[in-house]
Amino acid sequence: MKALDAQEVLKEYKEYKLADAQELELKQLLETLKKYHHFFDEELIRRSFTLCFVSHKTMTRASGEPYYLHPLAVAMIVAQDLKLDDISISAALLHDVVEDTPITIQQIESEFGKAVAVMISGLTKIAGAFKDRNVKQAETFMRLLLSMAQDVKVLFIKFADRLHNMRTLRYLPAPKQIAIATETLEIYAPLAHRVGMNSMKNEFEDLCLKYLDNNSYKFVARKLREKKEVRELFIHEFMSPLEEKLKDLGFKFEIKGRPKHIYSIYRKMKKQRIAFDQIYDLFAVRIILDEPHTKEDCWRAYSIITDMYRPIPERFKDFISIPKKNGYQSLHSTVITNNGQQVEIQIRTLQMDAFAEHGMAAHYKYKDGTTGTASPLDEFTSWIREILENPRPEKITEFVDDFRLNLFSEEIYVFTPKGLLITLPQGSTPIDFAFEIHSEVGEHTVGAKVNQQLVTLRYELKSGDQVEIMTTKQPNLSADWLNYVKTHKAKARIRQFVKNQEKTNIENGRELFRKKMGKLITEVNDADLIKVAHRMKYTSIGNLFHDIGIGSLEVSRFVKAVKVHLTELEKEESDSKVVRLSEKEFQTLYHEDARATGENGLIINGAYANIKYSYAKCCNPIPGDVVIGFLSRTGDIKIHRTNCSNVPNLVKTESERVIDVKWPKMVNNQFVGAIKIIGQDRQGLITDITSQISRQMNTNMKSISVAESNGLFEGSLILYVMDLQHLEKIIKELKGIDGIKEVYRFD
Repeated sequence: MKALDAQEVLKEYKEYKLADAQELELKQLLETLKKYHHFFDEELIRRSFTLCFVSHKTMTRASGEPYYLHPLAVAMIVAQDLKLDDISISAALLHDVVEDTPITIQQIESEFGKAVAVMISGLTKIAGAFKDRNVKQAETFMRLLLSMAQDVKVLFIKFADRLHNMRTLRYLPAPKQIAIATETLEIYAPLAHRVGMNSMKNEFEDLCLKYLDNNSYKFVARKLREKKEVRELFIHEFMSPLEEKLKDLGFKFEIKGRPKHIYSIYRKMKKQRIAFDQIYDLFAVRIILDEPHTKEDCWRAYSIITDMYRPIPERFKDFISIPKKNGYQSLHSTVITNNGQQVEIQIRTLQMDAFAEHGMAAHYKYKDGTTGTASPLDEFTSWIREILENPRPEKITEFVDDFRLNLFSEEIYVFTPKGLLITLPQGSTPIDFAFEIHSEVGEHTVGAKVNQQLVTLRYELKSGDQVEIMTTKQPNLSADWLNYVKTHKAKARIRQFVKNQEKTNIENGRELFRKKMGKLITEVNDADLIKVAHRMKYTSIGNLFHDIGIGSLEVSRFVKAVKVHLTELEKEESDSKVVRLSEKEFQTLYHEDARATGENGLIINGAYANIKYSYAKCCNPIPGDVVIGFLSRTGDIKIHRTNCSNVPNLVKTESERVIDVKWPKMVNNQFVGAIKIIGQDRQGLITDITSQISRQMNTNMKSISVAESNGLFEGSLILYVMDLQHLEKIIKELKGIDGIKEVYRFD
């Protein structure tokens, strides 16, 4: 957009008449809103859409489409999937206006009201340049948390924004795809799980896998498609007698048999190290009882099902009597059919299903029917406020990491001696339990009983445990507790104690040093002290004073070192001319040196570049793989496959070093590829394999490793290949050899 000031933009918006195409888009949004809300401010939506269009009318997205279609798509998700109100739709339409145009939050408030302005403020990224990109992300996330504490609908709009960005991620370069997908998987998917938005969480995870490990994504998706007809036939045969029985007894219901989402299957294969065909719970049968059925009817339906099919007791879970913290309610059971097939069953009411799919966003549809008890939405906002009120670590990134770990955790349910239910993250200890009761209880904890038996404070609690905390009159906090607590609240309080204790020790150490130095203290400054500390192998002067304060370093030793080096340091300071480079200058220097000494090869940042590069041994990329580069400290580039297990952490911690790289159309070099072969052992099998590779495929082998056990053959081959297509062709040919069961690329 041209450099207009805010007043010019606002003037144009007030006078602007939408074209027919935009009127149609606005009409579709309004019609969607009318489906779920009888009363709403249509004029507010019209004005919001108009400012959205005028503000972004000259902007385009990476896909080339007009930019305003993005906030419109976000607003449609908010209206259609989340069914939120007109204020939320307005904020969704305007969520990028403050960030991308001269319009300010104050002007938004003046035009659209305070409620819209508060939401947009929480959705806006932190402005300004940060040296550490992770700090910028953490600051933005902190702003989001603060806004969530006031109105959790800010989070729902952020989900819609991130979901549309993930759906259109293919238009961005690979490094940005990986960075955004990694952040989504680590923050947004767990947050969606925490607020019970299962449908959105699943789509987040599947889309992330698509960009972080595309080959695995396509493999699982293909396998699910191949088994679709078999799966649907089985569900029909399984449910037909059950459906007839439920109808005879007057149940009104809907049956859904859906496969588990791609990422959950992928994660199970990775975690349990099993093949796709070894996963037997690929889908779940869901029975949704229509209104006015109640939770008692869910138990009746469960009884009917278990009369027809034998249940597996240890696979039964009652989330109706004890809902998950995010409000999820359902009965889960696994039953065995007459032919031995295991089937997961979920039974819930229509209202429970709405909460299961859309989580706390469904609260706004059903809030009129809630009881006087606190809703999951109220508990969630209270939890956010409590986290924000807790002492925060000095590093904001540490705060976000702690918060994220609590989002990832599964839940356990434990009880106080009086029977009060407490929900904690899996892996929690009695200390976490004590802090959950009250900070004072946690700070004075000296021991614990679980199920009336004394346990250590390191004891890992399990669902159903009854916990009693023993306290003392004096605070009993220990820095060691940080090693085995899980909850954000406990970590925050213990960290504050450690920080205060360290501060006291540092001050004591500094005071001892001052007294020992006497009058000489005026001749030394902090810069000199830091230099001496570094020579004594301390990373900071604070750490050195801390050791003096606790007595692990004699103060006289440090004083002697200062006196000995003071003259030398002063002379060095006056004589030397130290050259210091900023991080950017450092990278530029090495970049130029690398270009001067490198060689042609990959297309780097869109062009052939004369930069030295090498292929990462952790993932062995070959032409055809989707790859990205990382600029090392020595100036060369390490080439990784985008699905390499090391890439997400590298992108997260050193995103400024990410380089966009692509393969040239023709590569004449040979690359190393590895293949794993599993099959039935027989005479001549190795000869057939090597002959197929060397003669018919015209490929050289570098090495071959073979193992045989109980008639099963397992071979590992290292080959010289031209590119990924060459390697895949070899794999396809080897699968045709008699006795071969499985052939796949081995990383």
